[in-house]
Amino acid sequence: MKKEYENLPYRSGVGIVVLNKENKVFVARRIDNPKNFWQMPQGGVDKNENYLNAALRELEEETSIKSVELIKELDGLITYDLPDHLLGIIWKGRYKGQTQKWFLMRFVGSDNEINIKTKHPEFLEWKWVDLKEITELVVSFKLELYKEVQSKVQKIIS
Repeated sequence: MKKEYENLPYRSGVGIVVLNKENKVFVARRIDNPKNFWQMPQGGVDKNENYLNAALRELEEETSIKSVELIKELDGLITYDLPDHLLGIIWKGRYKGQTQKWFLMRFVGSDNEINIKTKHPEFLEWKWVDLKEITELVVSFKLELYKEVQSKVQKIIS
C-alpha cells in the first residue's frame, strides 16, 4: 500500500449474497470496470444506518430487488484493501479499503423484478451463478473476501 494512504480509515460497508430458489447467486458486471469481473451487491453504510437497513437499501438501489427474506447475517466483518492504482481515486480518496458486514438473503420474487437500469446504474448486466463460481468472476483485490463469504455461505446452505 502506498505510504501516504496507510493511515486512512476503512469505509464501513455491507454485502449481500442473494440466492434464488435453486441456490444460485446473483452477480452483476460493473459499468466502471470494462473487464469481465462480476460482483455481488455491496455498498456503503450511511451515517446512523444499521447494517441490515444498509444492505436492503443498497440491494434495492443497485438491482431494484425488494422481494427478499433474510436467511442469516454472516458472522464477523470482512475487510479488503484497495489496490495501489485505485488509492486516492475511489471514494474521493478518503478510504484505503472497506470493512463489510455480509448478509445471506433468499430472493422470493421473479426475475422480472430485477432491474439494473436504476437511477444511478452501477451494472451492465447480471446473471445467476453457482456459489463455487463467485471466486472465479471477482476482481483480484476482493478475491480473499469472496473466498471467505463463499465458505461461510456453503456451510449454511449445505
